[in-house]
Amino acid sequence: MMDISIVIINWNTCDILRDCLSSIFEQTHNIEYEIIIVDNASTDSSVDMIKSEFPQAILIQNDVNRGFAAANNQGIEIARGRYVLLLNPDTVVLYDAITKGVSFADAHPDAAIVGCRVLNPDRTLQSTCFMFPSILNLVLSSSYLYKLFPKIKLFGRERMTWWDRTDEREVDVVTGCFMLVKREAISQVGLMDEQFFMYGEETDWCYRFKQAGWKILFTPDAEIMHLGGQSSKQAAPEMALQLRGSILRFISKHRSRLEYKLACVLVLFFFVLRVPVWFIKSIVDGANRHYCWMRLTIYLSGIKKLTLGGGEGLCIRASDSKS
Repeated sequence: MMDISIVIINWNTCDILRDCLSSIFEQTHNIEYEIIIVDNASTDSSVDMIKSEFPQAILIQNDVNRGFAAANNQGIEIARGRYVLLLNPDTVVLYDAITKGVSFADAHPDAAIVGCRVLNPDRTLQSTCFMFPSILNLVLSSSYLYKLFPKIKLFGRERMTWWDRTDEREVDVVTGCFMLVKREAISQVGLMDEQFFMYGEETDWCYRFKQAGWKILFTPDAEIMHLGGQSSKQAAPEMALQLRGSILRFISKHRSRLEYKLACVLVLFFFVLRVPVWFIKSIVDGANRHYCWMRLTIYLSGIKKLTLGGGEGLCIRASDSKS
């Protein structure tokens, strides 16, 4: 059986996808792998580039943007590997990271998912891996305390900002830019929940694996570089609201009705608290006034959508996306 199937979801990221694919071929050795690319109705030259420069990759072309979870499920369903690696197109594989990830997973048969160390382009650390959504975590993230005191465990608990990612450990959630998933665990728990259009799907998946008795592990031995948000920044206002909406969807699915209602109030507080902050910034920061007004508009829109439609009002559905 093939060692690993690498599934990449693309939406209008032609140039960085090329770099990602090149890094896979250059930095992956001594294992048998396949690459499956699911294109979510890109309008750039991504598909032509894949066909001409990487014909060995398996390409699935969607005629509509189906979202991250649904597109990954398409790739997983045809994958032949013992493991499936969900890899973002805006990543660069470093130092045989995929091979190291497979070796680590083989040594830990109780792990459903393995994550790796993720670096920014300047080689500083990205705070990947985080805790499951909870009322306490929403209270902390709604305030600015996690930004003011990132090294204090209480305030930085949701994103684990106090941890330098230099040791192996069990975590709640591995970030979706690099998720190495055991085929056996997928067969038991099932595919990603396609109700999560973008954001939250990896959190929901990790939660379901843990509920089934599997572990979610992190290894610092494997490293990748992650540009971050190259697809989502093309629809930045919607994605800013989508992130909060996905958290509420997770809480609605896995927590009590009372917790969900309280979570909606806390997300509303998150938006309300940021309105005066960005309004003041738009006045005093003339050089970035356009950006400040954009953020202000996002949070005002979030208040309106959450008030009128609840958590679902913040979420994009696949039927809402444009091809």
